[in-house]
This record gives sequence, C-alpha cells and structure tokens, in this order.
Amino acid sequence: MDQTDITSLIPIVITLFISLTTKNVVVGLFAGVLSGVAMINGLFTHANPLETFGVMIKSYISPQLTDSYNAGVIVLLVFIGGFVALMEKSGGGYAFADKITVWVKSKFQAQTSAWLGGIIIFFSDLGTPLIVGPVFRPLFDKLKISRQKLAFIIDSTSSPVAILIPFIGWGVYIMGLIQKEFTALNVELSDWDAFIGAIPFQFYAILAIAIVPLVAFKKLDFGPMAKAENAAEKGEIHVSSEASKEIFTHKNAKSSFVWAPLLVMGLVLSFMLVPLGFPFEKVSGSVFRSALSTAYFFAAATLICLMALYKVRGWSEGISVYMKGMGNMMQVAIILILAWSLSSVGKELGTAAYIAEQAQSGFPNWLVPAVAFLLAAIISFATGSSWGTFAIMMPLVIPTALAIDAPLYACIGAVLSGGLFGDHCSPISETTILSSTGAGCDQFEHFRTQLPYALLNGSIALVSFVIAGLVESPLIFVLALIAQATLVFILARLTPVNTVNKNKLVIS
Repeated sequence: MDQTDITSLIPIVITLFISLTTKNVVVGLFAGVLSGVAMINGLFTHANPLETFGVMIKSYISPQLTDSYNAGVIVLLVFIGGFVALMEKSGGGYAFADKITVWVKSKFQAQTSAWLGGIIIFFSDLGTPLIVGPVFRPLFDKLKISRQKLAFIIDSTSSPVAILIPFIGWGVYIMGLIQKEFTALNVELSDWDAFIGAIPFQFYAILAIAIVPLVAFKKLDFGPMAKAENAAEKGEIHVSSEASKEIFTHKNAKSSFVWAPLLVMGLVLSFMLVPLGFPFEKVSGSVFRSALSTAYFFAAATLICLMALYKVRGWSEGISVYMKGMGNMMQVAIILILAWSLSSVGKELGTAAYIAEQAQSGFPNWLVPAVAFLLAAIISFATGSSWGTFAIMMPLVIPTALAIDAPLYACIGAVLSGGLFGDHCSPISETTILSSTGAGCDQFEHFRTQLPYALLNGSIALVSFVIAGLVESPLIFVLALIAQATLVFILARLTPVNTVNKNKLVIS
C-alpha cells in the first residue's frame, strides 16, 4: 500500500496521543501499530478485527523477531541486562565509590568525587543514583552540601553519560532504532558510524555533564539551588520522609567487583575485534554485537566467580541474579519490537514519504535539528520516557533529514538530546525519581532545584542545533560549553543570597 497523504500520519498521531494520555509508551506504540495494520487491511471498511490482529502478529511483529539484526540486538540487550543486575547486586559499586571518599576533604572534592563516581559507574543509568547517592549522602551532610545538589549531580551523570556510550544498553537500543530506518531507506551507512557521528551533536548530554564541575569549582549556584545550598550551609537539610531504596552492600564486597569484570570485558573485545582491524577498520555489525555479547557474558562470569570467592553471593544465587537481570530487559525488548513494527507499518502507509514531501515543499532543512529537539523534549517531558521518545521520533526524523538533505548526525543528536532534556525536566521521569531517592531528598525539591540548570542547558542546546543546521561542525559543542560557562557566571552573580538563620533538619 503506497498512500502518501495526511492519513498516513494516523498511526503516529495515535501513538503520540495514547502515549501522552496514559504516560505509557508501550501502550501507545501497540495502539499505533494496530491502527496502522487496520488501515492497511481495510478494517474500517470490511476487515474482521480479529483477523487484523492476527495479521499484525503474523506479518509485522513476528518478522521483527526473526530478522537476524533485530535478534542480535535483543540477545545483546539480554546479556547487558544480566551483567548490570550483577553489578548492582554485588556490592562492588558501593565499595568502589566508598574508596573515593577517603581523600575527600572539601565541598569541591565531595561534589567532583560524586560526579566522577557517576561517570565511572556508567554501565547502569538507573543503578548509578542508587549506588552513588547513598555513599555520598553522609559526606554531603557532614560538609553541609544540600541533598538537592547531590540529586542534581547523580542525575547529571546517569543518563547523560550512558547515552554517549555505544556499547551499553542505551547505545545498543538507539543503534537498533537507527539501523531499522537505514535498512528501510537503503542507506549505506552503519548504525555504529551514525551513533559515533552523532556524539558531538548530543549537546544536552555534554552540557549536563560539564555543568557539574563548573558549578562546584566556582560555587556558581543559582535559582532554587542557591537557596538550598545556603540553607544547607546553615544546617537546614531537606530530607525525604520516604525511606530511601536500599542498595545491596556486603562487608566482603570489593572495589575489584567493578574494575575486574570491566577489564575482562575489554580484553575479550580486544581479543575478538583487534585481529579484524578494529577500531581502525570497519567491523560488521553482526560481528561486533556477537563480540559484545561474548564480552558481557565473560564479564558476568568473572563477577559471579568473584562474589562466590569472597562469599558475597553463592554460585546459584549469583546465577539467579544474572537470570533475573536478563528478564528485566523484557520491557526494553518490547518497546524495540513495537518501534520496529511501527516503522514497517509506516513504510507501507508512506508516512516517511509524506513527511518528506511536506518538508520539501517549504520547510528549511537547517531548521530540522532544532524542531526535532523541541518535539522530542515535549514528548519526553509528557511521558517521562526518553527511550519511548526515541522509538517515536527516529522513524520521523531520519527519513525527513535524508529526504531534504538536512544534517543527519545533527538530527539524530537532536532526537537524543531532546529526549534527555525532556526527561530531566519531567517530575514523573524514572531518573528524576531515582535520583531524588538515591540522594534522600524530596522528589519535588530535586525537580525544582534542577529545572533551572536543565532549562539553561536546554536553551543553549536549542541554539546549538540551529547553528548545527546551518553548519554541521562537530566543534559546535565547544561553543556551547563556552556559552554555558559564561551564562552560569552571569546567573550566579544575579542570584540573591538567601539568608537562613535556622539550624535544623527539615523533613520534606
């Protein structure tokens, strides 16, 4: 079916509407796929609804599972899920972060140590807040640094770090979405090259990470965060009344539980890929994914052995944690499968062709990155899901960028940055909830104190995407960082000092 009129947008509109209404991207994607299949099979005229549902399963969802590329991505995600679960349940992250606090004597050192801890524990965006937060909470209280600042730091080093790394769950998921569009459009470009090429254009992630040491070094707090810091200096600390999620700790856990499996992972990857010329020569995606799966498996096996050796968890218990972690990736796999299915439906309906046709009729190609950034931010803010936003936006933005010759890497970076920006601004996002939980501060307090920083970075990112649309240079992020530093200095000077005369613990 080749239908290049406005009705081809119906599945996307339904996906957006239901995702935003229910705040559940899986439900929205499923409804979008079902509505698209119904249109293709004439449900609204004569088809049997049950027959249409069967066609959706047989012709659109099942083929996504039998496709070799898709299967490889899902298998890799499962291995990653098992490894991440082991890391979070080994106690090694806590032991590793605890080692860092030995040398911390000042506020600057405490903030940068928490920042570095969040960067080093890059393998789990959701695990980072629950590992770093409880470790640094007592230290921040002792040095009179607000819990809001700790939540801001760990939120700035969880998703923003993870989204820049191609060989963990975030990167694998995103490359899976990108490759689906490249295959549909017959683009001779690998998902790996596209992801790496888009990294310098992930302006929001770069700015979110960079602002932490900048603020810590010069004490450039502004907005509600300045008030929170002033209150903490006077001894008024906001603490969440809800019990914080407990992270697994064990007296026998070692910091080697973090670096040893990662070292094994690096050695396995090197052993399998270097003989093929990597990283100087191109390696096929299937070979790279199989190498990554192997590396994650041996890293997990190493960690299971270490836990058993130090009597932290027995063999069977370690394997159980690993298997459970594999199962935890089911929702991610479902989102991917539905996103791939929606892309296939859209191709048959001519959705991409229609959007490209409309864009060519007068929409300037240099504006595509900025518009993609804003739209992704709105969807992510409303749903609280950056991953769901990527699944919705990639099938729209990539075909449009290629059709009107907009800068592809900047457009991909815009979708990723927009999804992350909206996620950071959303009070209902999982990262907001986990960061406040890990820091032990009220969720709304974290939301309102982080929002000015997020809006500052988002504004700079928006301007950067306008520039990137005109001049696709990977060096634009340097200008963005300079603009960030300048604006933070100015805002800090304009922020009045909040005078607090109390010395108490406030339960929020």
